[in-house]
Amino acid sequence: MINSKIKKILSKKNKSKIVCLTAYSKNMAEILDKHCDIILVGDSLGSVLYGMKSTREVSLNMMINHTKSVKQGVKKSLLVVDMPYKTYQNKNQALKNVKKVIQSTKCDAVKLEGGKKIIKIIKHLTKNKIAVMGHLGLLPQTQKGKFRYKGKSVIERKRIYEDSILLSTAGVFSIVLECVESNLSKMITNNIKIPTIGIGSSKYCDGQILVTDDLIGLNTVKLRFVKKYVNLKKIINRSVINFKKDILKKKFPSKKYSF
Repeated sequence: MINSKIKKILSKKNKSKIVCLTAYSKNMAEILDKHCDIILVGDSLGSVLYGMKSTREVSLNMMINHTKSVKQGVKKSLLVVDMPYKTYQNKNQALKNVKKVIQSTKCDAVKLEGGKKIIKIIKHLTKNKIAVMGHLGLLPQTQKGKFRYKGKSVIERKRIYEDSILLSTAGVFSIVLECVESNLSKMITNNIKIPTIGIGSSKYCDGQILVTDDLIGLNTVKLRFVKKYVNLKKIINRSVINFKKDILKKKFPSKKYSF
């Protein structure tokens, strides 16, 4: 039986855009839940929160702990969790770890990176009634060298397109397309029955996702596909300066803020 939240996501295909953002804590999730269709606990928390050089360093327990926090702030959104690097190397390991994540966090679905190479694993999960989101294009967990957009060569375009067909027939309910060339994203979106969620992959996708810390200006990374809607870092800095001034001038805490 398909989760009602997943049914809702599937029903948006070719009808209305899907809004998706990342969250790593209850406080952020409470805000996003009012506006998002999907909230992703991304392994991007490795670099965003922990200063790690890559998502490869993120552990299963880290993902579980943050998802537990996020779950407390989610009422209506579909909650998806990234499965960390090397936690789904074979069918048995994948099922064991995915079940642990779902049972520990009560999330709705998991996300795995890759196409043909992990298709047997994805089929095994979906046969066991696990809701899986796919991820193609730029794959941070396995990416080597400098990050660049995908779909530049004919061979690469063919591989990504074929992978999208494989994933859709394997039972995933949607596919994240990361940094995939615009025309290729359009072709994939138009030729599969499940929604595509873009990040740096054009307006042609059925939905869009960004790392929340990027769009609110908490992260200082400069990426072509990131639009910063506010510079929260400046706002926080200003607040801390005012707090410091009040303390030094003995204005805080006043009687109002004291017992």
